[in-house]
Formats: sequence, structure tokens, C-alpha cells
Amino acid sequence: MALLQVNCFSNVLDMQVMINVILPQQTKKRVGTDSVGVTEDVPVLYLLHGMGGNHSVWERRTSLERYVDDLGLAVVMPATDHGWYTDTTYDMKYWTYLSEELPELIHTFFPQLTTKREKTFAAGLSMGGYGAVKWGLRCPEQFAAVASLSGALAFTDDPTPLLSLRKRAYWEGIFGPLETLGTSMENPLYLLSQIKPTTAPKLFICCGTEDDLYPISGYFAKKASEKGFEVTYEEGTGVHDWAFWDRWLPRVLDWLPLEK
Repeated sequence: MALLQVNCFSNVLDMQVMINVILPQQTKKRVGTDSVGVTEDVPVLYLLHGMGGNHSVWERRTSLERYVDDLGLAVVMPATDHGWYTDTTYDMKYWTYLSEELPELIHTFFPQLTTKREKTFAAGLSMGGYGAVKWGLRCPEQFAAVASLSGALAFTDDPTPLLSLRKRAYWEGIFGPLETLGTSMENPLYLLSQIKPTTAPKLFICCGTEDDLYPISGYFAKKASEKGFEVTYEEGTGVHDWAFWDRWLPRVLDWLPLEK
């Protein structure tokens, strides 16, 4: 198992970007580990950070590397600032970078990683949970499964909840007019009505029962199930913090349809 930090130039964002990658490696037996030496057609998980995070935060706040050590799974962790994985109104195209340029960069630098839909996955926490589900629903041909941990998965045309967190200028810089967000392609809940459930990736939704986003996660999962999407919903004691995400990350990894 190797941990690599990629520093490269994004033509889409017109700036240097950083990406952490956990890569399976052929090794001899080592004390305390059981690494799987997959060297071609390697399954890949794009793992997205939340607000305030970056490309390194999953590694620093969870036991991610230990969890994936015996899975033969590559994990790609990009940094996208506070851009909500969206092409912003201020011309920072984080969505285009995520959904188009990032996979191209990754397959250029790591040609052993799979290009097959059935072996490609996305997940994230909070803002990253939003990003992973939006990515899966807008680009269903890319993913077999996507997961949200405590994600912001449903918006309405009422801006009050968002304005309680940050000023209007921040949100409208990302999404545009908030009064139209309910029926926007940036809204995962709205996206459920825009694709056929049979073409969508499998969904895993989880949230802590003391988390402010708990009602939203449950509501999204319920609506997805009613519309015929294949969705797994789990909840448990916890708030919006790393203790919950570190506890649930192994459950997400176990849920992924990896070849055993």
C-alpha cells in the first residue's frame, strides 16, 4: 500500500491542484498488515472532503489506509476548496474539474486504475457526500455505487436554512439565485426526477441521529426508495463529526460491490 501526493496543473481551474492517492502495492507480508497486491484494472474510490477539508483530511482524521489495506482498492482524494463540487458563478469550474478533468488526470498518472463503471465508486462526507451523490446522479454511466456520510442532499427554494450558515453572497457565488435551487441540477433531490432509477448507481446514505442533517438524509433516502432507486439507508448515534465518519467509513467500504 502506497500513499502518494500528486501536485499538478488543472487546465479547467487554471491553477495547481493537489490530490492524495492510496494505491495498492505488491509487497511481502508485513507485521500488522495484509496488503493485496493488485497491479492492473484496480478498482477506484473517489473520496470527497467536506467544508473546511482538503485532499489530506480523510487520511489525517480516520484510519482510512488501514481500512482499505486488504481490499485492493485505490482511493483518490482531490481538494476543491469550498466550491461545493459546482461550476460557480465566479467562474471556478469545480464540477467540470471533478467530473471530467480529474478522472482523465488520474488515468494518465495511474494507468493501472480501472476505467470500468462496475469497479468505480464515489463517496464523501457532508459537502463531499453532496458532491458524491450529485456526481453519481448526473454521471450515472461513471459509477456502480456512490455513498454519502452526513451529506447535504436536499435543497428547497427557501434559502433560510442556508442563510443561517453563511451569507447569501457566499451561496449565490456557488449556486446562483437561491430561490431556484429547489429545481436546480445542483440539487440531488431534484436529480432523482431527472434520471431513470435503472440507470443509476447504487446509493448508500448514512447520518448520525443527532446531526442537523439527519432529517435531510432520511428524507432523501425515502424519496429515492419511493422512486425505485436501489438505496441503503443507515443511521446511528452521532453528530456531524469525525467520530461518526470514522465509525461508518468501514461500513461504506464493506457495502461497495468489490470482487471478493
